[in-house]
Amino acid sequence: MTTFFNEMMTGGGVRPPYAQLQDWVNQMPADLRNLKQAEAEALFRRIGITFAVYGEGGDPDRLIPFDMFPRVFSAQEWFRLERGIKQRARALNAFLADVYDRGEIVRAGRIPARLVYLNEAYEKAVAGIRPPKGVYSHIVGVDLVRTGPDEFYVLEDNCRTPSGVSYMLENREIMMRMFPDLFRQNRIQPVEAYPELLRRTLASVAPDGCAGDPVIAILTPGHYNSAYYEHSFLADMMGVELVEGQDLFVEGKHVWMRTTQGPKRVDVIYRRIDDAFLDPLCFRPDSMLGVPGLMDVYRSGRVAICSAPGAGVADDKAVYTYVPEMVRFYLGEDPILQNVPTWQCAKADDLGHVLDNLADLVVKEVHGSGGYGMLVGPKSTREQIETFRAKIMADPDNYIAQPTLALSTVPSFVEEGVAPRHVDLRPYCLVGERIELVPGGLTRVALREGSLVVNSSQGGGVKDTWVLAE
Repeated sequence: MTTFFNEMMTGGGVRPPYAQLQDWVNQMPADLRNLKQAEAEALFRRIGITFAVYGEGGDPDRLIPFDMFPRVFSAQEWFRLERGIKQRARALNAFLADVYDRGEIVRAGRIPARLVYLNEAYEKAVAGIRPPKGVYSHIVGVDLVRTGPDEFYVLEDNCRTPSGVSYMLENREIMMRMFPDLFRQNRIQPVEAYPELLRRTLASVAPDGCAGDPVIAILTPGHYNSAYYEHSFLADMMGVELVEGQDLFVEGKHVWMRTTQGPKRVDVIYRRIDDAFLDPLCFRPDSMLGVPGLMDVYRSGRVAICSAPGAGVADDKAVYTYVPEMVRFYLGEDPILQNVPTWQCAKADDLGHVLDNLADLVVKEVHGSGGYGMLVGPKSTREQIETFRAKIMADPDNYIAQPTLALSTVPSFVEEGVAPRHVDLRPYCLVGERIELVPGGLTRVALREGSLVVNSSQGGGVKDTWVLAE
């Protein structure tokens, strides 16, 4: 029987980071817990924190389940994670700068050329372009899992438009409103500086010709997008404009924003739309979401796009297997955080191993996200496994496989009381003139008993994440 590391309880009792929570739990009767849970849901609904999923019917204003039991890290645990995340963000940006220029890591034989240059996320249209300040991925979401007291693994990297940071901030706000005494009893490092750090990061990569304070805008696909709440939330918190493609236009050498006072030049665009839709003159000609001519201005260095077009090649799940090599190649350092062992089905030997062990592995599409397009072998039926086997054999290049990790658990409030549930963590690393991240992140929790899938689109919930001060 698989044993899972419980982040709160050990054989010797409560682990030190959670010491202050034991009495809090014991002193909260079921009726009070239910009352507080209803209060939290009412706050989420009033604020408008909802999550819609493309292609699904039902409630377009669905709430992500919020679990009131916080996840806690000691200052020492966070110090190691912070160093490892920053190291990884530096290496990923160095990789992007390299493969859109000379491709030294490919020339050195440290990563196969086909994984980079034949990758659908590699944008040939931006090869040779150096973005302002040389930064490609400005917000790096690193998904981490834990399997023991000192064992952390990177599950995947998100170098394009990682979502969820609004939940990190609102989870904290709601917990502080509902349980102020708990915060007085614990020295918890704040996360509310994130919007200011993000604004500062975006401003730091403004084009050299920018006069005065850079004008920043968040480019959203619109209110039908599942993360629209986050787009509007961040725009409000940073004091910048939230725009759709129709609100921007290119004239002369610059990008302009339509305002009631007339056109206003835009220096930095925090885009929350995919590469393919950014500019119909460069990418998909049928795009109604982008800005015609945007890429011409970007090539000229007169606007910054965050994150840069083409950054997605760095978070491809096949390229992911080479990130430790990137750390060694570009930084000359040993990786602080390890990858999950991964088999590439594009390799004949790996494919054979995967097909022989499907019942024990997690198999993912190379370009998949949101918990879709994957097989969790131990939780699948024989029929599901055989169906997935056929998919892999038909297109092995499209899949990677990993062992089923014994993800750590954190106590969670469930219908029957308090029970352990599996979690992961997404911290948000900001890359501009400096590399910064707030002490915390988005903890996602698999609220279904026994489930290892934490994605919100697959029934997962969220928790507040605490990092204790020393």
